[in-house]
Amino acid sequence: MGILQTAERSTQLDPSENVIFQRHLIAYKEAAKIITKGTILEIGSGEGYAIQELLKNADRYIAIDKYDTQIPDSIRDRNKIEFKKYEVPPIKDIEDNSVDFVVTFQVIEHIKNDVLFLAEIYRVLRPGGKLILTTPNSKMSLSRNPWHIREYTVSQMEEILGTSFSDYTVHGVYGNEQIMRYYMKNKESVRQIMKWDIFNLQYLLPRILLQIPYDILNRFNRKNLRNKNKGIVKKINFTDYSIQEASESSFDHFCVATK
Repeated sequence: MGILQTAERSTQLDPSENVIFQRHLIAYKEAAKIITKGTILEIGSGEGYAIQELLKNADRYIAIDKYDTQIPDSIRDRNKIEFKKYEVPPIKDIEDNSVDFVVTFQVIEHIKNDVLFLAEIYRVLRPGGKLILTTPNSKMSLSRNPWHIREYTVSQMEEILGTSFSDYTVHGVYGNEQIMRYYMKNKESVRQIMKWDIFNLQYLLPRILLQIPYDILNRFNRKNLRNKNKGIVKKINFTDYSIQEASESSFDHFCVATK
């Protein structure tokens, strides 16, 4: 995906990322329960590890990402897959009312024009089609993420969905006690790093100046946490997460909107 492998793109290949990887995986597992048939459009297909989850009940899978997405070798139905490489919005080369499901996980926080982003998703969905979306809950973020243009509270998430959809629900992704133990260790670790930011530069400097330092520190922190907590990090599975009613204590918003 270029020179910089940003920590924003989670992979199951790095053991230090298992906690965040499993948190993303639970969302795909839940989405697969909602998807029954038809055409799926995934915006932000990333490393491609979830294609096999989404393809289980679908007839066709279209992926859009600004970087190359590798199709896993385990995927047999490659004839069902189409990949498009560009940035959104707009959503190019997708006709109005032509998609049954749009899946976009951990993407909207990167989009400058989030209103247009949702309007474009609404456009390509068929009547009755569903958007399934996740994004971080700003209330649980431990620091400013310079790769994110913004993050949302529950009420802000409802407000932005309402710009295009009238039928939507916002739930949250939560972790069990084991996840919360890791979260608190992570919180303390981040606090130790941030105490050196005596001038509060993470909030004063432009995002672009902070992105590479953030990535370096983020990866360092994840690996350090893994080395000190191998028992927790290794054992965490997607079943340690759950989807429940939205609140300020969820890690991510899990949203379903219907056209």
